[in-house]
This record gives sequence, C-alpha cells and structure tokens, in this order.
Amino acid sequence: MAALVAFVLLLAVAAYACAGGTDYGAGFWDLTAGGAERGRRPRWLIDHAMAPVWEVNNVWLVFVLVLMWTGFPVLFQTVFTAMWLPLALAALGMVLRGAGFALRKPVRRLSRRRLYGAAFAISSLLTPFCLGVTVGAIASGRVVPGTEAVAHAWLSAASLAFGLLTVASTALLGAVFLTADAARFEAPDLVGYFRVRALCAFVAVALTAAGVLVVTRGDAPHVWHGLTHGAGLGLAVASAVSFLVTGLLVLRGRARWARSGAVAAVGAAVLAWGFAQRPYLIPTSLTVADAAGDSQTLTWLLVVSLVALLLVGPAVALLYWLDTHGELEPLADSDLRPLRPADGVPPDDD
Repeated sequence: MAALVAFVLLLAVAAYACAGGTDYGAGFWDLTAGGAERGRRPRWLIDHAMAPVWEVNNVWLVFVLVLMWTGFPVLFQTVFTAMWLPLALAALGMVLRGAGFALRKPVRRLSRRRLYGAAFAISSLLTPFCLGVTVGAIASGRVVPGTEAVAHAWLSAASLAFGLLTVASTALLGAVFLTADAARFEAPDLVGYFRVRALCAFVAVALTAAGVLVVTRGDAPHVWHGLTHGAGLGLAVASAVSFLVTGLLVLRGRARWARSGAVAAVGAAVLAWGFAQRPYLIPTSLTVADAAGDSQTLTWLLVVSLVALLLVGPAVALLYWLDTHGELEPLADSDLRPLRPADGVPPDDD
C-alpha cells in the first residue's frame, strides 16, 4: 500500500515538473527577452500562451503536498524542517510570480508594469532553482530525520547541480511550447526567435545533465547505482532518447511534435530519479515503509486519489488539449460587441 502511494506521489511530481515547468520556462524567457521595446513581442506571446492554463498547473503541486503530509508525514516533516529556507524562497517565488503575472497586464504606468514583470520573471527563475536544490539534497541523502535547518543540508554540489538542471529543463519546455504557440498565433518571427532559444536550452540541459551525473556518482552513490541498473536505467535511457528526439524535431521545425518529446524527456527523468531511490524516500535513511502513515489513512488516500483522477483528470486533460489546439483564443473586441441586424441576427432586447 505504501509503495503504491509513493508511486502516485512520484507521478504527481512528474506531472508538476512537466506542466508547471513549462510555465516556469515561459517566465525564464520573459526575464531574458530584453527591454520594453525589444521584448514586447515575445512577452505578448508569453502572456497569450500562458493565460488559459497557468493557474491549473498548481493543482499538481497541491496534490503533491497533500500526498506528502498525509501519506508520508515523516518525509514531510524532515524535508520541510531541514530545508525550510529554499522551500520558503520557492513559496515566496510562487506568490510573487502569480501576483506579477496577474497585475502587470491591467496597469498602465510603465514603471509599475516593469516592477510586476520583474517580479514574475525573476520568480520564474528562483522557484524552480530552489525546488531543484531541494531534490538534490534529498537525492544526496544529506537530509535525514532529525536534521536541523542548516545550509549544509542543501548547499552541496549535488543540490546546486540539480537546481541548475531544473532551470535548464524548464527553459527547454518553455521554449519548445512557445515555438509551437508562435506558429499557432501566426507569428513567424517569433517561431524562429523561440526555436533558437529552444536549441540553446537543449545544449544547456545536456551540459547540466552531464554535471548532475558526475556529482551524483560521488555525492549520491545510491541514486547513481539506481540510475545505472534496473528500472532506473531504463527510464534514464528513455529520457535521453526522448531528449535527442526533441532536439531533432526542433531542428526540423516540428515544434508541435517536439512538445511531446520534451514532456516525455522531463517526465521520464523524474521517474528515473524516483525509481533510482528505491526503496528509500531519502537515501539511505528513510524507506517508504518507515515513512508511511497509518494503513487506513493510506487506503483512503488512494480512494481519494482515484476519485480526483476520475473527476479532475479528464477536465485538466481537456483544458490542455483545447489550449494546445488553439481552441482557447482570447476574445477580440469584435467578439464583445452586440450583434446588429445587418449581421443576420437581431440584437437582444435586453
């Protein structure tokens, strides 16, 4: 039962890495777009591409937190006690990011728009980096039950490497999706713009992934062993193949297909990390069985997860499908005007 709940938790983490990572990546390219005039067009596309779905991606994060504190309270206490600072920075970044994205559009003063835009863009870099640092600290086994909140718990080569890889991966996801969105919005200049950035992110992911493998071998030997044997190795290979296919699709201008490749690469990488840690949630101090809550709690948690999957899953999948197929275009001014008799339909008397 505990292993099944842990697998559901891992799937939720992978879903957040892919869905939320795409949004963080869009924010990264917003940060690097340049000044007000130079970055006007890229930021226009980012706003239009993110608007329909940016809030729904937090559903996966909430699901992860609920599974952690309900199913594995020891894990939740250990992680949030030892690494409260990077996690607090990540939470602050989420709040500032959402506020900046929501408030920068209605304001008219350029100074305030720049302020809110900076909050959104910088937080899009800070939050994934802090989350990646936390994952690196867990993978290296520096965090154990009872660990105090000290910088040593998360300031290590593995933690920093995981943080950089997380940022690079979100940048790749964001650039690939924005390339497809540029084609959907019929903006050929932005297609080339984000295609170049997707290729740059591709190189950055390759370099940071190599760095993560190097430091993992010495700083996280249990995870290294898991990544080079069994299911962990198979998933790591699947991630690498998906990554290479994504790069090839971007080079050939197949942005719509590249989206699936990028999601597969990131999702498989997260699953590879999770399977490489088996049977531990924190190598090599906290096993899945030791961290699990009461068996009845786990049973009900699975029931609730199944109900949520049946009720929320199809709605979220439909939303993603509608968005990626251009069915959620923003209304134009003409769409909001009342119909006239000349249009063939009489106006409403109200």
